[in-house]
Amino acid sequence: MAAAARMVPEETPVALSYAGTTHAVMMASPADLEDFALGFSLTEGIVAGPDEIETIEVQDLGAGIDIQIRLKDQANTRFQARRRRLAGPVGCGLCGIESIEEAMRAVAPVAASKLALTAKDVALAVRLLSRQQKLHEETGAVHAAGFYVPGKGVVAAREDVGRHNALDKLAGALARGGIDGASGAVVITSRVSVEMVQKTAALGAPVVIAVSAPTALAVRTAEAAGMTLVALVRGDEFDIFSRPERVNCEVSRHVA
Repeated sequence: MAAAARMVPEETPVALSYAGTTHAVMMASPADLEDFALGFSLTEGIVAGPDEIETIEVQDLGAGIDIQIRLKDQANTRFQARRRRLAGPVGCGLCGIESIEEAMRAVAPVAASKLALTAKDVALAVRLLSRQQKLHEETGAVHAAGFYVPGKGVVAAREDVGRHNALDKLAGALARGGIDGASGAVVITSRVSVEMVQKTAALGAPVVIAVSAPTALAVRTAEAAGMTLVALVRGDEFDIFSRPERVNCEVSRHVA
């Protein structure tokens, strides 16, 4: 047995605070935190766009990181009303029937998009994302989310120890870069849970491509939202679980 050094990823508690009050605490990789704050705000429906955020301030507290997000007046009024609706009998905001309804929130149908992919696009998207997973190459312990545009490749990618966090960071990067979510496909290295579909829909992306499998609820949610869900990508082979018309299937199979 030989001793050797090995890289492991950082995992840090990151609080997302609005108007001085903590809304959520995530265990996350301490990088791309402004993207994280903006993306989380967008995918959770707290803001409709980057212009509704006044400031984002990242504060290193030693034991963790607090991201202070100040919303502009109208967005802050909506957010405060939402917090009052979610306050349960013990005031935790995360329990009771209101939080169940919040978790199962309806996903608005994605807008009409001219996006069309080939089977080669699907395989290429996953392959190109893997080339941008620098932290995963070093540690083997983080997820990635990327945005693939036909003819351009993966135009943005983010990594994190949490799959939801990686997608939120990607959402923030796209918003900051002025990249339209309807112009491409979200590519993820994780399984497809319903939250991943909800967040992808919030971006306006009509397609999500995943290396791993989806849950049944994720498939139903994608179908209802008019989204194409491609998963279990293995080289040139993959399965399409919903809305197959956006992919020109050459070596795939539709399992919806």
